[in-house]
Amino acid sequence: MRTLTVLGSCGAWPEPGRACAGFLLDYDGFRLVLDLGYAALPELLKHCPEGDVDAVIVTHQHPDHCVDVSALARVRYYLAREAPPIPLYCPPGVLDVLRALEPHPDPATVFDVRDLGEAQEIGPFRLETAVTPHYVTNLGVRLIAPDLTVAYTGDSGPGPEVATLAKGADLFITDATLQGPSPATTPRYVMTATEAAQGAAGAKRLLLTHFWPGSDRAVSVAEASEVFDGEVIAAEEGLVLSL
Repeated sequence: MRTLTVLGSCGAWPEPGRACAGFLLDYDGFRLVLDLGYAALPELLKHCPEGDVDAVIVTHQHPDHCVDVSALARVRYYLAREAPPIPLYCPPGVLDVLRALEPHPDPATVFDVRDLGEAQEIGPFRLETAVTPHYVTNLGVRLIAPDLTVAYTGDSGPGPEVATLAKGADLFITDATLQGPSPATTPRYVMTATEAAQGAAGAKRLLLTHFWPGSDRAVSVAEASEVFDGEVIAAEEGLVLSL
């Protein structure tokens, strides 16, 4: 079974009944979490009741992408204390946030913390990363396995890095925070749906996420579809995509 489950799709804060950034990637039984922001843990626990996952990737230290990693640490500490630490791949700053939220137990004892910036193997995947334009260090990821490439921007402004991540991806998960014309301000640290679609030109399928609370997601899909030739999907909590 090869699936991607949307755990959360909001940027900044979760709308009622939704969660912030989070995805569960299952590749033949290897379960990899991509980000775990506000309210995403309850969605994960629907699929992994004791937080039993094989690895976690956090793209950057903003709480709408990492705060529920602290909650996952509590689940693992109290329900699976004898289990080996879960590999946690993240850029500098994430561990500081987790320790500030809950220093006991130290997150570095519940997780095996590793540098996301290094090219490496994660289970069946070869990991590649790219630093994308954002307020803090954000590492977009490419996860490459036999017959499957999944890429994810985390948060990102427009730039050539987005196209690098998207190239050849079977599924491209991308920041589409804004709608309408591109803001005139520079530098830019999040994208419109149109910009996301332009950056995704080399991908086969496009999954828009990180919607600003209150956004009409059908508008984002329509804007992206004017630019992107393949299937455009709006992330929705509980959505399961076959890969």
